[in-house]
Amino acid sequence: MIYTCTLNPSVDYIIHVPDFQPGDLNRGEKTFYYAGGKGINVSRVLKRLGVENTALGFLGGFTGTFIKDELTKEQITTDFIEVSGNTRINMKLKSGQETEINGPGPDISKEQLIKLYEQLDQFQEGDFLVASGSIPNSVPDTFYKEVASICEQKGIRLIADTSSQALKEVIGSKLFLVKPNHHELGELFDTRIDSFDDAVHYGKQLNQKGAEHVIVSMGGDGAVYISDQVCIFATAPKGDVKNTVGAGDSMVSGFLSAFVRDGNAETAFKYAVATGSATAFSEDLCSKADVENLLKQISLQQID
Repeated sequence: MIYTCTLNPSVDYIIHVPDFQPGDLNRGEKTFYYAGGKGINVSRVLKRLGVENTALGFLGGFTGTFIKDELTKEQITTDFIEVSGNTRINMKLKSGQETEINGPGPDISKEQLIKLYEQLDQFQEGDFLVASGSIPNSVPDTFYKEVASICEQKGIRLIADTSSQALKEVIGSKLFLVKPNHHELGELFDTRIDSFDDAVHYGKQLNQKGAEHVIVSMGGDGAVYISDQVCIFATAPKGDVKNTVGAGDSMVSGFLSAFVRDGNAETAFKYAVATGSATAFSEDLCSKADVENLLKQISLQQID
């Protein structure tokens, strides 16, 4: 079974405002509301790719109800823990450039966090857990490290996709997959990633520190996959980038969806690149048809 966990979900409110003027009255032309948060994005794309999964995390208030209802419409199984206060709203203002304003999330009590650990205790050996997104201020900074320890003890395959600082906490733990972009990889090692050679060098260090599969995305320049056995470069398909939100989460979904079918990491990597690109070329998250159409544009090259 595949589970996703989003500690700090959001309602993503997107508004298009032509010729935005700060300090003046502006009128939007188009608005969209989506169930958001990194783990929720992974759940939504997995479902679109035909892979059943269960979304976990914390929801509260009218915004939490909206998210749960939206996931129910998409026939995604959920088992969220209810919290007091409203799940946050993140606004994306699009007017030439994109401006993001992320709201604060509700506090999570010690008792509510214990309920999440009790859910993890019910997982079976071989299950996948995608732990994604930022850690709320009310949750200990060591959360992901503690989850990594539980997963290692129970034989759960953990995918850690969070901020560089939180990811630093779990480097050295046994991880199934990590997927930093080149900026995040540089932050992990307090350096700059300016080339594919740099990405390979530091990606190999993540692999040596316990990450079984490593994907380093470099936007339109492609991506690199690293494991104990092989290092592969993938070209990025061409298209009009409309939406960078969720592209990285979609890569995680693409890799997982292909890997659970046949266990072939090379095929899964190609599918990951296609899925991430398909979302980048869409207003919302990608569809399966979008992904299949892009696969033929992606070429793989093994790196010595």
